[in-house]
Amino acid sequence: MIKNYQHTAAEKFLRYVQIDTQSNPQSTSFPSTENQKEFSRLLVKELKQMGVKDAAKDEWGYVYATIPGNSEKKVPVICFCAHLDTAPDCSGKDVFPLVHHNYNGQEIVLPDDKTQILRKSDFPYLETQIGNDIITASGKTLLGSDDKAGIAEIMDLANFLQFNKSIKHGDIKILFTPDEEVGRGTEKIDLKKLGADFCYTLDGGDAGSLEDETFSADSVQVIINGVITHPGTAKGKLVNALKIAGEILAALPKNRLSPETTEGRSGFIHPTHVSGNAEKCTLEFLIRDFEKAGLKKKEDYLRTQIEELMRIYPKASFEFHVTEQYRNMKEVLDEYPQLIAYAKEAIERAGLKVKMESIRGGTDGSRLSFMGLPCPNLFAGEQAIHSKLEFISIQDMNKAVETMVHLVQIWEEKS
Repeated sequence: MIKNYQHTAAEKFLRYVQIDTQSNPQSTSFPSTENQKEFSRLLVKELKQMGVKDAAKDEWGYVYATIPGNSEKKVPVICFCAHLDTAPDCSGKDVFPLVHHNYNGQEIVLPDDKTQILRKSDFPYLETQIGNDIITASGKTLLGSDDKAGIAEIMDLANFLQFNKSIKHGDIKILFTPDEEVGRGTEKIDLKKLGADFCYTLDGGDAGSLEDETFSADSVQVIINGVITHPGTAKGKLVNALKIAGEILAALPKNRLSPETTEGRSGFIHPTHVSGNAEKCTLEFLIRDFEKAGLKKKEDYLRTQIEELMRIYPKASFEFHVTEQYRNMKEVLDEYPQLIAYAKEAIERAGLKVKMESIRGGTDGSRLSFMGLPCPNLFAGEQAIHSKLEFISIQDMNKAVETMVHLVQIWEEKS
């Protein structure tokens, strides 16, 4: 525990989740929603009130801030990063957070939709939370711990260090990013302005978890060009692009290569969007694998399946466009073993057991690592993210703050 300190993470979190900052994957603006900028302004105001003098928001909604070091040593500049937006998968508007004090292991029925029930049988992690204080939404929305928990915890760290000048540390940078959930979190970032040597995202799950590996990711856009004519005289002429798209989706494997049938280190092909008409139809896919070779294999498989199907429709054609999204950050992080070693030590000093995990997804840390800022992911306490049953415990949030305090001390001690 951090002795004689009253944590502020939960209080901040309960306020932050009520601000609608969902990102929009269909938007072409940056950030994709204006509310993210409003949240940025609030965070800058609160940082300045704490005494973080250089806190600022740029035109894109990024928040940059510095907690000056107080060590006489030359200490690497460490950044803590979290993202402003919440996922578009489930409504984030009018979030009403509830605190369930002293959780006793019983079912938690969410009041605004009583079919939404939090059970230990569905979420075994709840077994570790007996006696803790659980925060949920009310049943109609997600909660938003991904990643407002990370933001609240970093804000609590800033607050702690302002009132505990005896804690020795180097310069600490704070970075809050927009649009992480739609894969654009680092698009407008200014790393020179940030001025950090290493970074940690606060965007993970179980207390004690530490992630140095993500999926590698591509997106695939398939455009089906059919042949259109008046349906009244269409015999032998019309080739319906919508029907071809349906056949492509129906031909995908039922028991493998999908998010709903894989776990661990198995990747997948995931259709996410279909749009168009009988003349032209577009399908969008996410391709995920921990190895670049695995990505290529899945893309080749999808292309081959479509090529075989299109043989039946010689008058139609298709386009196959692959876009790189991010790569497995472990390729970079393995070159900086101290990043993981120090994080492990910090977690252990906080009284937790280290859980090394691989992310079946990506974080801002994936792209930051390949942009020259090595960046693993620390736990924030998030559970059942992107769903109406999302929850987090206040105690896990406080442990995340404590871990960061230990981490900045370790970097100073070992410099």
